[in-house]
Amino acid sequence: MRKHSILGMILILLLAGCAPSFEDKQEVVQDSKDKKETAIIPKYKISEEYYQTILPFEPSKARGLVVSNLNTRYDIEEFENGLMRLAQTQFDPEDYLFQEGQMLDSSEISSWLNRKYTDSQLKEKKMKAKENLGLNPVDPGKGDIDNRNEENPIYLAHILEHNYLVKTKDNSVSLGGVVIGLALNSVHYYQKEAFGATYEKKIDSKKLKQEGEKIAAEVLKRLRKMDKLKNVPITIALFEQNEKSSVVPGNFISYTNIDKNSNNIGKWTNLDEEYFLFPSAAAEKKYRDDVNTFTNFKEDVEEYFPNFNGVIGRAFYMDDQLQSLNIDIPIQFYGNSEAIGFTQYVAGLIMERFPNYIAVQVSITSVNGPEALIVREANQDEPTVHIYE
Repeated sequence: MRKHSILGMILILLLAGCAPSFEDKQEVVQDSKDKKETAIIPKYKISEEYYQTILPFEPSKARGLVVSNLNTRYDIEEFENGLMRLAQTQFDPEDYLFQEGQMLDSSEISSWLNRKYTDSQLKEKKMKAKENLGLNPVDPGKGDIDNRNEENPIYLAHILEHNYLVKTKDNSVSLGGVVIGLALNSVHYYQKEAFGATYEKKIDSKKLKQEGEKIAAEVLKRLRKMDKLKNVPITIALFEQNEKSSVVPGNFISYTNIDKNSNNIGKWTNLDEEYFLFPSAAAEKKYRDDVNTFTNFKEDVEEYFPNFNGVIGRAFYMDDQLQSLNIDIPIQFYGNSEAIGFTQYVAGLIMERFPNYIAVQVSITSVNGPEALIVREANQDEPTVHIYE
């Protein structure tokens, strides 16, 4: 077996010792529920890439809705984190503070996610015309059910709102902008009868983008009717979520920035983002060299434990360039010293096998739960390693 030197120190992070201190903080005035309240901006900041938040924490008005509307936990994580990443194209983390969405509540978002109803359907449901807010296509309710779902799939799966606050000269904060994420279905699922089999209809990506842009225009129109959103910059991003069986997330396909005084969407910026599973035939076909690098890493891990074969990676590409790689290693240990030794070995492999410009995260788990986490940020000289106790 080859010997590997550890280029990075093993850091056993004690949560109590690493918790941020809020003693050094800034107090500001925030408008909340039509009244001014004192809020706190902690001075502690993890990274220049992250937004600071204000205290006390205000949960989203639609908190928890994303979990029931998106297909997988991978889609949920990428939808939320990716939306914050795209926000930086419009709202600099140096100048803006993050707050979860406060304008759209659960009932409002749920009503927007419905199908549009015909007049007869409204009458049947005893609904008023002003309640007919669905942004998804009408299901006529008559005719062949397969044809109806083929022609009128559910495009919009979820709406996520993020707020960005800006500090003013009088030591207060106010709403400086809003980012809206529209999660779209790459696959439409439907049933022909209650509790029956589930059928699926693959939605063409080009068609999905067109429908997403139409929905975005209507969403902007509705947002501008809200008093607090009449004159703030708004960013709307389209996210194509993956099918329910996928083990990698979907991706953002485009976004648009709308000026504070504009009621119309102008140019859309297309995004070339994609996730791949390592190893997989799809990744091998498109990014053979990267898969080979991962395979060499995988073989080195298997050399340490000859009977082990379970290393899986999720690679994120932007403009055909590998940006980050998240690796899961589920393995059974028979003692703490064995876990520490293996973690040190893997930390060395990361530095040896993967180019410095790629961000790499390795999660080592066992039947007892998380064992270790290794993080090597892009262009970082040494990995940060946390061994759970």
